Amino acid sequence: MKPFISALFSVGAILALAGTVLYITSFKEYAPYIYTIGAGFIAIAQINTPVHGKSKILKRLRIQQIFGALALVLTGGFMFFTRNNEWIACLTIAAVLELYTAFRIPQEESKEK
Repeated sequence: MKPFISALFSVGAILALAGTVLYITSFKEYAPYIYTIGAGFIAIAQINTPVHGKSKILKRLRIQQIFGALALVLTGGFMFFTRNNEWIACLTIAAVLELYTAFRIPQEESKEK
């Protein structure tokens, strides 16, 4: 199952990046669809990733990671339903959460071993 989750995350990341670039470069008709599909793949992959450890810190970090993934999907909704660039604020919040948890989760998992 792990190779499938990893592949799903990789495809989702490529689609989300492509959707963002297309939106910025004036292809606004298809960009929200591509981005939202990619963000959905990322969210599915992160929700199905198992937690390796039982500490409260790891559980908190996983909740933050899932919240960041859901914020990525919410960004797709903002791309569809807002007229200006409000989606950039939501994407920034999601990116900060994802970046923080990407560094902290492996650090906490290594402490438990």
